[in-house]
Amino acid sequence: MPSTALAAIAALPIADLKSIFTTDPDRLSKLVLSQGPIRFDWSKTHLTDELMVHYLDLAQDQGFATRRDALFAGEAVNNTEGRAAEHTAERGEGNADSVAQAKALHNRMRALIDAIEAGALGEIRHILHIGIGGSALGPKLIVDALDGDGVRYDVGIVSNVDGTALERAIEGFDPHTTLIAIASKTFTTSETLLNAASAINWMVEGGVEDPYGRVIALTAAPDKAIEWGVDETRILPFAESVGGRYSLWSSIGFPAALALGWDAFESLLEGAAEMDRHFRLSAPNENIPLIAAFVDQYYSRVMHCQTRALFAYDERLALLPSYLQQLEMESNGKAVQLDGSPVDGPTAAITWGGVGTDAQHAVFQLLHQGTILSPVEFIASIEPGHALDPAHHRALLVNCFAQGAALMRGKDNDADPARAYPGNRPSTTILLEDVTPHALGALIAFYEHRTFANAVLMGINPFDQFGVELGKEIAKSIEADGAKGFDPSTMALIELALGE
Repeated sequence: MPSTALAAIAALPIADLKSIFTTDPDRLSKLVLSQGPIRFDWSKTHLTDELMVHYLDLAQDQGFATRRDALFAGEAVNNTEGRAAEHTAERGEGNADSVAQAKALHNRMRALIDAIEAGALGEIRHILHIGIGGSALGPKLIVDALDGDGVRYDVGIVSNVDGTALERAIEGFDPHTTLIAIASKTFTTSETLLNAASAINWMVEGGVEDPYGRVIALTAAPDKAIEWGVDETRILPFAESVGGRYSLWSSIGFPAALALGWDAFESLLEGAAEMDRHFRLSAPNENIPLIAAFVDQYYSRVMHCQTRALFAYDERLALLPSYLQQLEMESNGKAVQLDGSPVDGPTAAITWGGVGTDAQHAVFQLLHQGTILSPVEFIASIEPGHALDPAHHRALLVNCFAQGAALMRGKDNDADPARAYPGNRPSTTILLEDVTPHALGALIAFYEHRTFANAVLMGINPFDQFGVELGKEIAKSIEADGAKGFDPSTMALIELALGE
């Protein structure tokens, strides 16, 4: 990684947030940017004019514009696996041929949804979506966030191979009116296929004559789905170049498109496409995902923060922290650069968080007075997601804004240090006009591009995930050979719990 810009950044004094609006009265005009229905406020972070200059130099040194263009051109930006990362094509932004293919596959999905709504598969009242990782987290987030907009089916989403998870997902479902969607990019994911087989057995035991006739496959490997028993007419493919944790825009989003309606799904895509265009076309000093990455890099590499906390002050976004954990930590939790050489500093921070105001009474003690510094990100909506007394939403927003102010301001108390707050603790606020499909699409796309921008600044590949493979290999070995060839601790656990 270039040393000149990083050395210049490290040499600058750390700004004092308590007085930063006095020393820089124009901060709001420089560090509050809006894109569509979302306002991004970095004015309570330690980012300064001088830091911005050096981070812009770093972005140039790291070839940000070139790598961004390669992403949208459909080039093999995933260098370890030799393939493109074309999730933006699903939203209509990218290589022309890939965009056309994505459009055709979306049309296929819409046609199947139209057929289901017309009764082609019989009466459907429940959707059981089976996947894992990105094949489940994305649809789960979308359906949960937007169910107030009129979900037309009961939706159960299961990812955990623990049978309890499947039992809870189908609790109250009638197998005769249930549609099963199996989401697996390779259609070889063991946890997903085990859950799918159990779901089929549940249908058989419930007296469904043709359970496979109620299965939709969402995959980049149609042949594998056919081998498993799914009819070709009920397979919704997506491109191999769409990564799992970036796949909700493809047929993986089928349960959301069916449950929420096609108009909502299209609005989600368009919101994301608007953020795509902003990221692709904006100058670096006005590029919202890139500026967010500058802030991330400063806290991880200069202030040595190992975590980043995210709190959604809106119950509709309760699943966003979980979604971002995979997006950010699986993408950028790496130890080598693009050329295979070791990374010379920390990569992805540990993403964690929760929902306000619950979290205020659980973890904010550490954020305000603990010895571990963690930058905080607040996300809120101007419009509420309910029709109750407006006092509810007012109290929610007041608490959200107060927490950011308190983290920055702090409070002295020489007489009683236990009641003192050091302050000078950073936060970002992201404010949506409302949690609509359009705004949610833009928000998720922002986080995708922010993750990519961070990867560029660190010189790593965010599109592979080899770190999840070793555990899978060992699990297969245990299934095949039992307690043989492992360390004494692992063998004792296998013998005790599995009787082998």
